[in-house]
Amino acid sequence: MTSQQYEIEIKSLLGDEEKATALVAKMKELDPEAKVFDESIQLNHYFVGGDVEKIFTNIAPHIAPEKIEAFRKVLYEGKNISVRTRKSNDKVLFVVKASIDDTTSSNGTARIEFETEMPALSLDALDALLLDAECSYQAKWSRDRKEYAFKDIVVCIDHNAGYGYLAELEKIVHNGEEAEAVKSDLREIMQTLGIEELSQDRLERMFAHYNEHWSEYYGTDKTFTIL
Repeated sequence: MTSQQYEIEIKSLLGDEEKATALVAKMKELDPEAKVFDESIQLNHYFVGGDVEKIFTNIAPHIAPEKIEAFRKVLYEGKNISVRTRKSNDKVLFVVKASIDDTTSSNGTARIEFETEMPALSLDALDALLLDAECSYQAKWSRDRKEYAFKDIVVCIDHNAGYGYLAELEKIVHNGEEAEAVKSDLREIMQTLGIEELSQDRLERMFAHYNEHWSEYYGTDKTFTIL
């Protein structure tokens, strides 16, 4: 049986490359062992709507049997489900996130996460399965990501179309009851790094603006500022 995975994450809007470089320097000052363990060029497609039964029927045959129960749980029991497809370098992935606190599944601080590689499908083919299940595109996103191992957490530094540079402090746990304590720890780490949390209300305004204008930004270096 695959244990349930919970993603606890706090975001900070860095904006420009200079601030991203300064963050990396601060991490290495505080933890000399801090280093990049993964780099990727990503395309992320977000979906809305859809028939849950059809999503499950279309996607389940392409998921390893031992992951089916976790997929079923997040799809049928999660709140405010966010369905995405992703191409990360040469890998195609299927992702479902659902909130476990009062933030959103798209951008929240505590979420059930289901993610699995889809080696037999292209990104377009995976998208087609969701479109057939009555989903529709919410937005398409592009980013370059570097993932750092820092102390006992992961710090992702993204260069996002639309947003510019963004940092995500993340920890994965297997017990949802740990979420609030982990969020508190991440906020303390953020203070030691000298970066500010991106508030949920501002993030939602940014997200809404991008979703409305995503075709102008997807695959480009163009950015916008929403206060």
